[in-house]
Amino acid sequence: MRLFGTDGIRGKVNTSPMTPETVLRVGMAAAKVLKKKHGRNMVLIGKDTRLSGYMIESALTSGICSMGMNVTLVGPMPTPGVAFLTRALRVDAGIVISASHNPFEDNGIKIFSSDGFKLPDALEDRIEKLVKDDGILRRRPDGAGIGKAFRLEDATGRYIEYIKSTIPKGVTLEGLKVVVDCANGAAYKVTPWVLKELGAEVITINDRPNGVNINNECGSLHLDALSEAVRRHGAHVGVAHDGDADRTMFCDENGNVVDGDHVLGMWAVEMKKEGRLKGNTVVATVMSNLGLENYLKSHGIKLIRTKVGDRFVTERMLQENYNLGGEQSGHIVFFDYNTTGDGPITALHVLYLMKKKSRPLSALAGEIDLYPQILINVPVKKKTDLQAHPEIQEAVKKAEERLGDKGRVLVRPSGTEPKIRVMLEGIDKKLIKRLGENIARVIRGKMA
Repeated sequence: MRLFGTDGIRGKVNTSPMTPETVLRVGMAAAKVLKKKHGRNMVLIGKDTRLSGYMIESALTSGICSMGMNVTLVGPMPTPGVAFLTRALRVDAGIVISASHNPFEDNGIKIFSSDGFKLPDALEDRIEKLVKDDGILRRRPDGAGIGKAFRLEDATGRYIEYIKSTIPKGVTLEGLKVVVDCANGAAYKVTPWVLKELGAEVITINDRPNGVNINNECGSLHLDALSEAVRRHGAHVGVAHDGDADRTMFCDENGNVVDGDHVLGMWAVEMKKEGRLKGNTVVATVMSNLGLENYLKSHGIKLIRTKVGDRFVTERMLQENYNLGGEQSGHIVFFDYNTTGDGPITALHVLYLMKKKSRPLSALAGEIDLYPQILINVPVKKKTDLQAHPEIQEAVKKAEERLGDKGRVLVRPSGTEPKIRVMLEGIDKKLIKRLGENIARVIRGKMA
């Protein structure tokens, strides 16, 4: 089985591959592949707030140092913060220890190259091959050849100052009351500090990480608490991150959800007006709503779709020189500012747009008429090729025929979990729910 998935290495802690023994070898293999004959040979490591982060960090650091590379530790830091610092500090690679939106029992490893982008498949393949090769144990330096580990104390401050620099000087958020759900994760300091320093009144929830409460009924996948807090405090907007803060979801002043498709739509039109939207094109995934595509088309903007996963979005953006892309789930990639989905920057720029337009978020998002959409996650014992199950294909075909040109059906395996994701969208919510539940029932009968 391949070690690297669509978003690095991920799994349940103390179960392969997320064991100290395997992580040690991942550190050794990564150092072997990334080490240069000359230069600093420095790897930056950040993590989210999971209890297991200490264990994984120690194992990675030991493996990297054993191969003669040095390590800079920055502690809890959003994934986009690691990508930024990797570039800003001119180190050879950056590593994030996180399982993103997964529960605390899981953890993962994402590796960025020196330019702040996730490693290409070819380098991941080389690392994976070395992890499985016992010969690497005989190719370690000794004596003065081993590496050192350092701790960067002002990492959070550096990232915060950079985030603030992405909006025009003199702009403040004074007059805005904001609720921030930190998901008890990596941005529990960053986003509240940024917004407070720019003058917003900030109310934080889920900002007391204890190692086991990350993503626990909070954050971007659980918006009920944010919605309620926005209404209770009379806030103008609510902001929610996931555990590693590479995504952001919102609630408007009425507590209604504003997702990544809304953000892509409102900022694409604004960037086009400013003459900053390269190619008048937005890159999104197959999950993005048909309503977004229609809205962009009405403004002369093209939507390109990729497979699900922010790495596929960024790859397409790089290939064709686009500067705005993202996912419905809240990964928004502003290439003008960072190389990956950046939750704190997304939060700041949505609030900045509200101030710039002097309009509430409900009005900005309300211009984009999204189709009703349902998503059903079906747990399976083993992810097999869906094409090998004609009964599933038949159920999908019937649903597509029933919806015609007034909806979409997408059935795909998750890239990070043992689940099949069933997505339908269309004008009639009751109909898509019924069709989706039928497809899910067939999948359970054949694959669960």
